[in-house]
Amino acid sequence: MHAYAANVYTSVVEELMKGKQRKFIAVEQEFFRLWWDAVGTDRYKQQVHQLLQEGRLEFVIGGQVMHDEAVTLIDDQILQLTEGHGFLYETFGIRPQFSWHVDPFGASATTPTLFALAGFNAHLISRIDYDLKADMQKNKKLQFVWQGSPSLSERQEIFTHVMDQYSYCTPSQIPFSNRSGFYWNGIAAFPDPPKDGVYPNMSLPVTDTNIHLYAQTMVANIKERAAWFRTSDVLWPWGCDKQFFNASVQYSNMDLLLDYINQHSDEFGVTVQYATVGDYFQAVYSRNLTWEIRDSQDFLPYSTEPFQAWTGFYTSRSTLKGIARRASSLLYAGESFFTQYVLKHPASSICKCRALKQLQSLRWAVSEVQHHDGITGTESPKVKDMYVNNLMYGMFNVKKLMASIIFDMNNAKKNGEVYSSIYSEDSGIPGATDVDQYVVVYNPLAWNITTFVTVSVSHSAMSVYDELGRSVPAQVQRSAESHSTYDLHILVAVSGLSYRKYNVKPWNGKQSGFIGRPVKYKRKDITRADQQSRQLLPVVNNCYQVLFDQNTNLMHSITERETNQTVQVTQEFLEYHVNGDVMKGPISDNYLFAPNASAVPVSKAVGLEVVSGNLMTEIRQYFYSNITSQDYIYAMYTRMYTVPEGYDGKLLCHRIEQEYRVGPLEVNREAVLRTSTNLNTGQLLYTDSNGYQIQKRPFKAYMNNTVARNYYPMVQTAYIEDDTTRLMLLAERAHGVSSQRNGQVEVMLHRRLWNNLQWDLNYNLTLNDSSVVHPVIWLILGTKAVTNILYRTSGLALEHRPVVMFGALSGDKPKLPGQLQQNSVHGSPVTVPPNLHLQALSIPGWRYSSNHTEQVRSIRMGKQKQGDADFNRVLLRIRHLYEVGEDPVLSQPAMVNLKFLLKGLGSVMAVEERSLTGTWDVKALKQWKWKTAQYPSRGFSNSTETSDNCIVTVHPKEIRTFFVYFQGQ
Repeated sequence: MHAYAANVYTSVVEELMKGKQRKFIAVEQEFFRLWWDAVGTDRYKQQVHQLLQEGRLEFVIGGQVMHDEAVTLIDDQILQLTEGHGFLYETFGIRPQFSWHVDPFGASATTPTLFALAGFNAHLISRIDYDLKADMQKNKKLQFVWQGSPSLSERQEIFTHVMDQYSYCTPSQIPFSNRSGFYWNGIAAFPDPPKDGVYPNMSLPVTDTNIHLYAQTMVANIKERAAWFRTSDVLWPWGCDKQFFNASVQYSNMDLLLDYINQHSDEFGVTVQYATVGDYFQAVYSRNLTWEIRDSQDFLPYSTEPFQAWTGFYTSRSTLKGIARRASSLLYAGESFFTQYVLKHPASSICKCRALKQLQSLRWAVSEVQHHDGITGTESPKVKDMYVNNLMYGMFNVKKLMASIIFDMNNAKKNGEVYSSIYSEDSGIPGATDVDQYVVVYNPLAWNITTFVTVSVSHSAMSVYDELGRSVPAQVQRSAESHSTYDLHILVAVSGLSYRKYNVKPWNGKQSGFIGRPVKYKRKDITRADQQSRQLLPVVNNCYQVLFDQNTNLMHSITERETNQTVQVTQEFLEYHVNGDVMKGPISDNYLFAPNASAVPVSKAVGLEVVSGNLMTEIRQYFYSNITSQDYIYAMYTRMYTVPEGYDGKLLCHRIEQEYRVGPLEVNREAVLRTSTNLNTGQLLYTDSNGYQIQKRPFKAYMNNTVARNYYPMVQTAYIEDDTTRLMLLAERAHGVSSQRNGQVEVMLHRRLWNNLQWDLNYNLTLNDSSVVHPVIWLILGTKAVTNILYRTSGLALEHRPVVMFGALSGDKPKLPGQLQQNSVHGSPVTVPPNLHLQALSIPGWRYSSNHTEQVRSIRMGKQKQGDADFNRVLLRIRHLYEVGEDPVLSQPAMVNLKFLLKGLGSVMAVEERSLTGTWDVKALKQWKWKTAQYPSRGFSNSTETSDNCIVTVHPKEIRTFFVYFQGQ
C-alpha cells in the first residue's frame, strides 16, 4: 500500500485526538481498509471508533471508491457501494448518509436515485459544464432537489449541492505569497518523501506577522462564495488531491487561523468552525427553505472551457473497459452459481470460506476499477496494469471456483478435469482423446435463454450432443481471425440460473454439425464505385433482409420483414485527426476530445467474404487504405442467425451481431464507426444512463468544439428514430457516441494519442495505446413498440452472455429423461417475469447483525467479527426494467412470490427488505424530506411498502433489496 495513503490516516487520526474541535471526512474505503488491515494498530483502531462516535471523523459515500458516473454500469456502482458499506457497518455499525461526488467528470441522473435508495439524505457534486455552473452560481441555483428517475420521481429524490467555481479544493492563490495558500504540508512527494521533511510548495506557516493577511484572504473567499448560495451557511472545503499526509502541520496552522477569525468575528462578519459534510447539510436542512426541483436530466457531457470537452474518456483504454465489464459479468454468474451450490449442497466437499475468498477477490477488483480514474482510462499505464492484473486474478479465481463446483456436482473421477474460458480468444477444446469433451454452459440470467455459444476447435468435423445423447444444432466454420482454428457455434437453450452439458465429438460418419461455406468477393475500390449499375447481395433470416452493395462491398439497407419496412443503412470507419502539440492549439488526451476537423474515411477499398450455413451467416468485411494494400487495420464481422423449429428464436432472430477489429491506430487518431440511415431523426440521439434509464440528447450548436461537445457516454444502449422506426445499438463496453447529422449515429471505438502538455507528461497520461480492440455491438431495427420489448432483455443478454466451461469428464453416460433435471444447479430453474431482472443473488458473507441495536451493542462490547463468514444470509436484488408508460404491458408493476421464485434453492423461512446496500432495515429508514413547492412540508420519508407474506410488487424502475433466509440454514 502506498506510503502516502497510510500517512494520511495515521497522521489524521493522531491529530484529531489532539483537539476536540478538529474534524475530517474520509471517502474511499479501499485505501482506508488497506490501512485498517495492514497499518492501523490497536490503539489507532480504538481511536477511530471513538472519533466516529463523537462525529469528528465522518465517512461519506462509503463505497470502495468514488465511482465514475459516465461509463459505469449501475450494477457495478451498487456492488462497490455495497462492498464499502458492508465493511463500515460490520466494523463500526455506521451507515453513510451523505455523498461527496466531487471528482467524477460530469454527473449522471442515476446517481441521485442510487444514493437515495442507499439511505442518503443529501448528495454533493462538483464537475458540471463551466457555462452552466456560472449561470447557476449567478442565480443562486447551485442547490436543488433532484428527482433522478422520471418513474420514481419524489419517492427517490435527493437534495443536491453543486460546488461553486472553486470546486472541492481550497483556493491556492494568496495575495501575500507566491506559494499555495492553506496547504501547509505542501505537495506530496511519494514514494520517496524528502529526508528533511520539507515538501515542495509548503504554504507559509501562520505567524503573528501574517495571520491577519491569512484571515483577510480566507474571509474574502468565504464572502465571495456566500453570495452564490441561499443560506448564510458556507461550505468551505479545506484540502485537495493528495493532501493531509502531514496532518500535524495542517491542523496546527488552521487552529490558529480559525481562532483568530472567531476572536475578530465582529470585524470580519463571519464565524468559522471545523465541520463534516453532515454538519453542513444539517445546517442547511434546519433553515427550512423551499427548494426547486430538478427533473431527471443529467449533467453530461462536461466541459471545463470552450475547447476542453471531457468526452474522450468515454472511449479511452477500450480494452480495460471491456475486461472490466467481462469481469463484472463473470462475478454476477459466479455469485448465483455459488449461492445455489451452498444452499443445495450444504455438506459439499468445497471449502466455503476459501470459495468466498475467491469471489471476494473479484468483488474487490470489479469495485476498485469503477474509480473515476479507473474504468475511465484516465490513469497511467502502470496503474492500468494494476487494474487489469487484479481483474484477471479475480476472474481466474472465480473460473476455478465454478469449475470445481461443476466437477463436484458431477462427481467426476479424479482423472477428469474442468478448465474454463469466458469467451477468450485463445481457449478451445484440445484434440480428441478417449475422454469425452464437454462444453458446460451456465445461464446467469433469471430467464430462459436461447443463444449461440462459440467454441474454438482444431478441425471442422465435429458433432454436438446434449445430456440425453440427442444431436444439437451446431455450425462450424474457419475462424475469421485465425487460419489454423475453426469456430464451432452451438445453439444452446438453458433455463434461468441453470447449466447444460454438451458433448462435443469428432464425426463418426453421422453428420450433426452444419458447415459454414465461405464465398470470397472481389475487393472493391469504393472511391470509383459505379452508382448506375448497382448489384445488391441479400443476406436473409426470419426477421431481416440485409442488402450489401456489390460495387462497394458495404451495407446498403436493412428490411424488417414483419412490417416490410426498409431503411437505407451504410456503415463506414472514419478517424478524427487530433493535435498533440499544446503550442498549436487544443489537444486530445485521456480525458479530452478535441478534433481538428471532420472525421476522415479510413479506407479506399473493401474486401468481402460471406460464410453461409444453415444456422448462421457471417459477413466479413476488411477495410484497406487502398486497392493494393496487403494489411488492414479495420474489419467488421456481421452475424445473422436462423433458428430451427422448436427453439425460441425471438431475441436471436431480431439482432444483427457485429464485432469490429480496430487497431493498431496511428498516433493522434480517434476511430469511429459511423452508421448512416435515411431515418429523419432531426439529429436527436438517445443514450442510456449507466444501463438504468434513457436520456434524450438533442444536438446542440456551440461557438466552439461542437463535435466533441455533442459526444455522450453509451454504457449499454444508444438509438435514433423517426416517427415509426428505431435503430438501436447495444454494447458490451462503454463508448462515446454522437449524432453529428440527421439519420446518423457514430460510435467511438478506439483512441491512440500523444501530447506534450506538461501535466500529462508528468503523470504519463498520453494514451499511446497501440492495442487492437474487438468491441461487439448488436443492432436491432424495428418499430418503437417492437424494439421497446426487445432492447432491455437483449441488452442484458449481451451483458450476461452464458459462461462457457470446457471439461474432460470421463465415464459419463447419456442420462435418461428423468435425470435431466439434475443438471440445473438445483431442482428447478429461477425465472422472473420479463419486465424484471434478478440483479443480484449472492452470499455476501458479512457477519453483521441485521438488527441495528444488536449490531451497535456487539461493536461497543468489542464482540463483532467473531468466527467464520455468515453463509446463511442470501442477498437478493430485483430491478424493474421499464419506465412508467414505456410499454402498455411491460410498464405495469410486477408481482413476485419470493418463496415460489426461490423454491428450487430451498424453503424460504424469512425475508427482510433492506436498503440498496443492505445496511438499513427499510422499515427503520427515515430519510430527510426537503421542502419543495410540490411538497411544502418538511419531515421524514419512508422508503417503500413491504409485504409480510413474501409477495412483493415491484413498480417501474424500482430496485428492491432483500435478505433471504432458508430453512435448515
